[in-house]
Amino acid sequence: MPNKTSLFWMLLSAFLLAGCEQANQYAPPPAPKVTVALPQIQEVTDYLEFTGTTAASEWAEVRARVSGILLSQHFEPGTWVAQGDLLFSIDPAEYQADLQAAEAELAAAQAQFNRAKIEHARALKLFKEKAGAEAEVVKWRVEREVASAQILRAQAKVDRAQLNLGYTQVSAPIEGRVGREQVEIGNLVGESEATVLTEVTDSDPMYVYFNLNERDLLRVMDLYRAKQREQGIDAERSNMREPDIPLYLGLANEEGYPHQGRYDFAESGVEADTGTLQLRGLFQNPGNPPPLLPGLFARVRMPLGTRPDMPLVSERAIGNDQLGTYLLVVNADNVVERRTVKTGQRIDGLIVIEQGLQPQDRVIVKGVQRGRPGRTVDPEQVEMASLTTSAMQAAAEQAEAAARAKPSGGGADAPQQPVQEQ
Repeated sequence: MPNKTSLFWMLLSAFLLAGCEQANQYAPPPAPKVTVALPQIQEVTDYLEFTGTTAASEWAEVRARVSGILLSQHFEPGTWVAQGDLLFSIDPAEYQADLQAAEAELAAAQAQFNRAKIEHARALKLFKEKAGAEAEVVKWRVEREVASAQILRAQAKVDRAQLNLGYTQVSAPIEGRVGREQVEIGNLVGESEATVLTEVTDSDPMYVYFNLNERDLLRVMDLYRAKQREQGIDAERSNMREPDIPLYLGLANEEGYPHQGRYDFAESGVEADTGTLQLRGLFQNPGNPPPLLPGLFARVRMPLGTRPDMPLVSERAIGNDQLGTYLLVVNADNVVERRTVKTGQRIDGLIVIEQGLQPQDRVIVKGVQRGRPGRTVDPEQVEMASLTTSAMQAAAEQAEAAARAKPSGGGADAPQQPVQEQ
């Protein structure tokens, strides 16, 4: 029977042998988690985008067309006036006197004509009765014709005097919003030039001017011809109307292009110095104040056509390096692959992929920094539609509303008060 010492060494040896049999083994780290999504497939409208400037469809300076003292003002600056509304009055005394003088001269010419007419008739009667000379007939016929010409000249003076008198009442040349007065009451106006008194602007509809380069011009010309054929416009007619091509406009402080209008006009030729063609859009602009004002910077978008079944991905999934623009996709073996792509326009936070992506490709949309080409990942799939700007904004608003609706105290998540020991 072994003693205690022998038993101790036997147990120690067995323990050491057992420990030597368990070799150290390398345990690889778990695959990094990433979020993937299939491209969103939808119809895409191609656009041309421009920068332009708004301009009033009608604008007119109100000027003093006769000289005189400005007597009164008949409007409030910034208000709407109709065509023909009285705006200013100029002292009419001088022009009333001129009209009276012209009317007197006309009356004198008429009297002279009547006398010459009577004398000519009397001389002609005496000549026919062989009781008068032919020279008298000729004399009074000439006098009658001269008096008739004097009547015409006097009538022209009356018309001019009436016109000048009418100019003392300065009215609105067009309908629109009237500006501030530029001359104070009591000042002399129109002495050496037609003094500007104010201006009237009609901004409904509103024009927007923008320039088109040569490359895009050729694309628009193709669209123009297609619209003509679609709308049954005869391109051979010299007086053909413009095709109805929609335009969309956005201001500097607006998201997207909320204002819809239409193409209205193009210049007859390309500007040789800049290589551009100026176009004009027409936008309805009701309201007081209207949404569009003259002289504003504007972003303009023109649709060119549609393409079906185009893939779109979140803009957060797109990377750029020295080799170009790329996406990271996860294959069937959960291995990351790099795809060089060509991108298009942005639609609600998603980017159109023109080339390089298939509808079945799983694109890494979150955790892109953890996805390296050739590396195995642990993908979690979501819908690409949930990554649009509108969807994420709606989710954020919903979460904020839920947070506001959550009770501030007494709930399960309310902080617990420490229990005092007895």
